[in-house]
Amino acid sequence: MCGIVGYTGTRQAYPIVIDGLKKLEYRGYDSAGVALQQGDSVKVYKKAGKVAALEEFVGDQSTAGTTGIGHTRWATHGEPSDRNAHPHVSKSGNLAMIHNGIIENYAQLKSELQKAGYEFHSDTDSEVLLNFIEDIKSKNACSLEEAIRIALKRVTGAYVILLIDAAQPDTIIAARKGSPLVIGIGKNEHFLGSDASPMLAYTKEVVYINDYELAIVKPDELILKNLGNEVITPFVQKLDLELAAIEKGGYDHFMLKEIFEQPTTIADSLRGRLVLNEHKIILSGVDAIQDKLQQARRIIIVACGTSWHAGLVAEYVIEELCRVNVEVEYASEFRYRNPVISSDDVIIAISQSGETADTLVALERAKEQGATIFGVVNVVGSSIARISHAGCYTHAGPEIGVASTKAYTAQLAVLMLFALKLAKAKGTISDERFDELCQELHDVPEKVQWVLDNEVDNIKAIAYKYKDARDVLYLGRGYNFPTALEGALKLKEISYIHAEGYPAAEMKHGPIALVDEELPVVFIASKDTYHEKIVSNIQEIKARKGMVISVMTEGDEVTPTISNDVMVVPEADEVIAPLLTVVPLQLLSYYIGVYRGLDVDKPRNLAKSVTVE
Repeated sequence: MCGIVGYTGTRQAYPIVIDGLKKLEYRGYDSAGVALQQGDSVKVYKKAGKVAALEEFVGDQSTAGTTGIGHTRWATHGEPSDRNAHPHVSKSGNLAMIHNGIIENYAQLKSELQKAGYEFHSDTDSEVLLNFIEDIKSKNACSLEEAIRIALKRVTGAYVILLIDAAQPDTIIAARKGSPLVIGIGKNEHFLGSDASPMLAYTKEVVYINDYELAIVKPDELILKNLGNEVITPFVQKLDLELAAIEKGGYDHFMLKEIFEQPTTIADSLRGRLVLNEHKIILSGVDAIQDKLQQARRIIIVACGTSWHAGLVAEYVIEELCRVNVEVEYASEFRYRNPVISSDDVIIAISQSGETADTLVALERAKEQGATIFGVVNVVGSSIARISHAGCYTHAGPEIGVASTKAYTAQLAVLMLFALKLAKAKGTISDERFDELCQELHDVPEKVQWVLDNEVDNIKAIAYKYKDARDVLYLGRGYNFPTALEGALKLKEISYIHAEGYPAAEMKHGPIALVDEELPVVFIASKDTYHEKIVSNIQEIKARKGMVISVMTEGDEVTPTISNDVMVVPEADEVIAPLLTVVPLQLLSYYIGVYRGLDVDKPRNLAKSVTVE
């Protein structure tokens, strides 16, 4: 969950590493640090806080050196502090290392090293791993590369590590298991990062490192090996990504930019796949496992966080259109409860980053049991994309804001395409209904744009009115229930206001006890099969003096008369409506966070890509 950067080449490393850390700060911002090779020594600067605090700390100190590594941390072992910040330095002072992941057996290793006379200066598992590597190097009189290989066969857990050695100028040694690592290839220079964003300004040729691979990186050479010391030929890929995609482009925050990009990103998710004039959907990933899908006994959707909410919407859509049993599982629970999996099951894995640790382990176990894996991810070349039998990229582009917005709606668009294509193949949907829903899906980008053009000022006013709320309840029925969950999650993430999402019918089974004249209750009340029921639920809140904020369909004459405030979306079929009703909730959360003076792009304690358990 931390951000790692490395550079070796002919340029000065420090400005490249610092710029890379700023681009990766969404992955962690508890502390930051840089290690530079300077002659026959290693110089380390590190500081608690964001990258800006590190820059201020470094000030006018010497930052010379053409090889360096940097780290921005999301704390696991040890509180955020100067002493726990990375890079860590070994006992001898010759080695510096940064680490993303968790070493699960660190306590045992630490005990062994302490008995051998090692003293530790942090509370981290990372410092233990570094000194374990140095201890092996010293006792076996072997190379650093060999010591790393031996150490990694002993440790359990997840890691990406980058090391520099005062005795090996212009060299970075890296290894990964369970956390992402990308190496960019330039002319007489190489760049390393948790993702491609730090190197995008310099090169578009990259190598994605796989689990259990070790890289020896020099300015003019990249050697890949496995832990058995066998050389592997690097597979060089061309990035289809522009630098502007990871810049704010005039918006105050990445989150706002990404909300406003949704008409484009949804259209990109549909482009080339939704072919209205030919009455068909083109998804090569579905074609690749068509027989498995049509014969599937059940479909299991595995995801975390916002992606789990997308999976809930997909459950409703797939069951209705395809008439197959669907189960939605938290990946973190699915992997531990020993689920019954068979070769007749299809697992849909949803992840923006494609690196979510719990989801990856869940997929590995399901794959071992014979299930077919279908990945829905945003990041090309990611681990989930590689482990899947087939899949579909969402094409949302880089999402820098920690709270997911455009990635969520892109996931919904792709999952709806998936459901429509499978339903057509199975014959569980009429041609007329298929064409109707395809047209509705095609019209979504224009309707989202309508919300952005017409509702922002209204939503700003509502956000300001409720910015000091202590609690907020979100309610919805049917397809709108997952949207209620997503709306509540966004508010919690961005504003730190306690919020809960519930099925509206469950309100009377507990949550209604919370209702008083100070509680805002957000209803997702778009026109659908359940609209009369949701109107009755609104009346029940009003009777208890709750404050009602409704997301309603344009032209609805009833909902405004019983709501304190309304946010309007264009009319849409209830199957497609979740793509629209979530947008006002994203904006509401954003503006409440802004009015509360918070950093909406980097909410406290959160990181974008959860690559540890």
